[in-house]
Amino acid sequence: MTTTHTEPLAYPFNEEEGLALNEAYSAAREAEGMIRVRMPHGEPAWLATRYADARLVLGDRRFSRAMSVEKDEPRMTEYRRTGGILTMDPPDHTRLRTLVAKAFTMRRVELLRPRVAELAREFIGDLKRHGQPADLVDLYALPIPVAVICELLGVPVEDRPKFRVWSDASLSTSGLTAEEAERNREELREYMAGLIAAHRAEPRDDLMTALIEARDVRDRLTELELVDLCVGILVAGHETTASQIPNFVYALLDQHEQWERLCADPSLIPSAVEELLRFVPLGAGAGFARYATEDVQVGDVLVSEGEPVLVAVGAANRDRLQFAGPDKIALDREDNHHLGFGHGVHHCLGAPLARLELQEALKALTSEMPGLHLAGDIVWKTQMLVRGPRSMPIGW
Repeated sequence: MTTTHTEPLAYPFNEEEGLALNEAYSAAREAEGMIRVRMPHGEPAWLATRYADARLVLGDRRFSRAMSVEKDEPRMTEYRRTGGILTMDPPDHTRLRTLVAKAFTMRRVELLRPRVAELAREFIGDLKRHGQPADLVDLYALPIPVAVICELLGVPVEDRPKFRVWSDASLSTSGLTAEEAERNREELREYMAGLIAAHRAEPRDDLMTALIEARDVRDRLTELELVDLCVGILVAGHETTASQIPNFVYALLDQHEQWERLCADPSLIPSAVEELLRFVPLGAGAGFARYATEDVQVGDVLVSEGEPVLVAVGAANRDRLQFAGPDKIALDREDNHHLGFGHGVHHCLGAPLARLELQEALKALTSEMPGLHLAGDIVWKTQMLVRGPRSMPIGW
């Protein structure tokens, strides 16, 4: 049993540019037990890099997100992101999640497929009209999830330039001061409060109106919870998918035979999306520490009550004890129980919608642009919680 608190390693390990998984993760997976790391801010933490350890920490109710509010949580920024559904445990977490979950059931989401397919075709047309080279991010990857989440939530698409700035800042790991970060958060809250007021005055058939009803009629959540829930849906509902579409294309082009195979056999697209969710390490590092509410044995390590554990999903998804040939893309991989959407009570609420968007985005690209290729240098996001191209020039 390993319980020795050695000097923590500086974390995160990954480079911001590209999608490589840093070799330090392989070393961590081979270590006797979980290793100790220290992020730029907050207390040291254990780092779970093996699949079995990661799944345990994410799924076991003895690990708490709510405890992070009262602790010096490991984080990239001086500013602490407190409040919201991501810092809740059941039953509060369950109360809020249940209000939104019905909008993201597989049955409800599947009804959106024709609309998402239509959007993908429209934006393919925009790419072709623009001519080569064209930016895959700005003309395709970003507009699809933005349009979908705006229509679902009831946010004007023409406000995209506004909330894009706020969204970037909310996911930033840059040197924003605590005051700047808090001002950004309040501006986004104020914007959302204005939209909620407009929806109260003129109710519509959308998710925001349903949440307002839960607040005003059934008293299921507070006004601040309503605002923060809508903010969270807006930001999370487009940012990761907008990053993953170009990430997936980049990964497929890097192993070009996989791109060619997908173009030749569209029936592989659903399993390809699952495999790419496993293969691509989206996060710059691990975030959202889980705190042990009692002593918990995780593999070879006894995590003491009150200690935080960070879960490196990207590393866990490359664990050869769980996945054969983990460092290669296998489009037809079976029983792919990846952790790309997390696990446990905080499993990504919008996973069915993200899957659908990624499937339709890849389907349109592989059918309409089989000759797609990079046509210039990629500009990668920097100082963000998620990795991916900020711009990606392509030709076809």
